[in-house]
Amino acid sequence: MDFVDYYKLLGIDKTATPKEIKSAYRKLARKFHPDLNPNDKEAKRKFQQINEANEVLSDTDKRKKYDHYGKDWQHSEQFEKQQEYQQQSSGSGGTRYTQQQSGEDFSDFFESLFGGTSPGQGRRRQAKFRGEDFNAEIQLSLTEAFTTHKRTLNVDGKKIRITIPAGIENGQTIKIASHGGKGINGGPDGDLYITFSIANQSDFKRLGNDLFTSVDLDLYKAVLGGDLTINTLNGKVKLKVKPETQNGSKVKLKDKGFPIYKSEGQFGDLYITYNIKIPTNLTEEQRELFRKLSEA
Repeated sequence: MDFVDYYKLLGIDKTATPKEIKSAYRKLARKFHPDLNPNDKEAKRKFQQINEANEVLSDTDKRKKYDHYGKDWQHSEQFEKQQEYQQQSSGSGGTRYTQQQSGEDFSDFFESLFGGTSPGQGRRRQAKFRGEDFNAEIQLSLTEAFTTHKRTLNVDGKKIRITIPAGIENGQTIKIASHGGKGINGGPDGDLYITFSIANQSDFKRLGNDLFTSVDLDLYKAVLGGDLTINTLNGKVKLKVKPETQNGSKVKLKDKGFPIYKSEGQFGDLYITYNIKIPTNLTEEQRELFRKLSEA
């Protein structure tokens, strides 16, 4: 994977304080959030990199390793073990450790980095390296994200069948362990990170687990009240409209919103705003009735 300078990515100096890192991250996360850039793939990629940079630089231990080893910071422990090994095996007057005695496995990569060869090289086994992490994106509609369902992915020539839980968020990333690149010399496989892009072409607006929509209401029902059937993402629902309902009035339907992620049977709420429609193309008789009503 290409090296990404986390400091440059967040627009901060290497001397930045934790507060400055947090501030820079929040500013950029808002700018490139998938919800604000629904059709911009570059923004989504940037959003993922920003999250990765923040995860590393906001962690004191990870940041220290990143500052010291750069793009190889994730292999810092192996670097340090190799350095210790080199010191032990080349020290004068001290005990010289062979590969078998030290119990450590080191590859030619480390030897070329630090120079020299290890004693007992003929008996040496190569180091085990973790495989590369893979990234994938799945696009869903709002109605697809509403229900738990299965999806098949083609990753590195292999088909992987996953279950997508209901309530997944737009821009959310989940990890599928050990489904990334193959490990080297018997090392563990990398992980697969899947980011979800949810397109909304419905009449509902989603905010967290709550849904919002507008419903047209004719003047007569608004004045007199009555029954009204509306569509939801989970079927039709019948409402009781109160007499003298005002334009812009809101009602809440508890537990009729979006399913809560990994919380079986739990839902947010559905908020409905009434838009009262003024009748048009009235007959003269109907107009007269309105005039009499206004005089009364």
